[in-house]
Amino acid sequence: MKAVGFTHYLPIEDETSFLDLEIETPKPEGHDILVAVKAIAVNPVDVKVRSPKDQVEESPRIIGYDASGVVEAVGADVTLFKPGDDVYYAGDITRSGTNAEFHLVDERIVGHKPKSLSYAEAAALPLTTITAYEAFFDRLGIDRDGADAGQSILIIGAGGGVGSIGIQLAKQAGLSVIATASRQETIDWVKSLGADHVINHREDMVAQTRAAGFAHVDHVAIFNDMRHWDAAVELIRPQGGIVTIDDTDLPMPMAGMKMKSASVHWEFMFARAMHQTPDMIEQHKLLSYVADEIDAGRIRTTLSQTLSPINASNMREAHRLIETGMAKGKIVVEGF
Repeated sequence: MKAVGFTHYLPIEDETSFLDLEIETPKPEGHDILVAVKAIAVNPVDVKVRSPKDQVEESPRIIGYDASGVVEAVGADVTLFKPGDDVYYAGDITRSGTNAEFHLVDERIVGHKPKSLSYAEAAALPLTTITAYEAFFDRLGIDRDGADAGQSILIIGAGGGVGSIGIQLAKQAGLSVIATASRQETIDWVKSLGADHVINHREDMVAQTRAAGFAHVDHVAIFNDMRHWDAAVELIRPQGGIVTIDDTDLPMPMAGMKMKSASVHWEFMFARAMHQTPDMIEQHKLLSYVADEIDAGRIRTTLSQTLSPINASNMREAHRLIETGMAKGKIVVEGF
């Protein structure tokens, strides 16, 4: 089968930073399904894993953490899917990735693809959807079905992939969304997704948030980086919560959090699959929930750009675009 991988961790400008490969097609066992991959999305985690380092792989490494496609075959223990089913999922960072013509994945972290979306539109969603959903509803404890309607959430870095779906999930839960964006293109983008207020995270966020009428916010989601920690602590209400997806070496002073009895949460969407937690199937359930919301017209894809076909050249271009830090929504590579 065809695949795109690498042996050396090189700058993306290097033509050998990704290689076109022919490798053996795997066979599913246990809870695994074999998916014929139709489209993949590129995320910052892909770039982080592939970033230059002094390391050489004996056999090519295949990464990729978003896909949509068709179930080709199933393992003996599979109960959720059958051959021919359309699926979408984000995979497992501890296993070979989705940048391959056929891919093995545990059925418990896979959802049925939204019927109303193309493969490219669906591939844009899983990783960021799982991240935002878990951040809001599992970590911060926001009620998905509206019991916390009227509460406020500040989404820092709202124009990226996680923020783009996060805005929509928060609005569906009835929250008032304050989104940050720093360019006119991303300002327009987050407004189109339903943000109630937009502020610039390159300027004084505390002053801007309070000018918008919020002395404090009920929840804060940091979806870009931890440079904004102090502002988040200043803005969170007493007994509120901050969730972040960024591992950081930057200082995180906790005095302000203690004085407010506020909480901080870490979200890593690969944790369930990596540690084989008993509740792995929750990712199947949440992807199915979001698929229903999409097919009902209440949530839309966050796809912003599609490249085709899936090959080393287009993979390099997708990674280059992510590395600029200027991408909005999601970049998808479609079709082998």
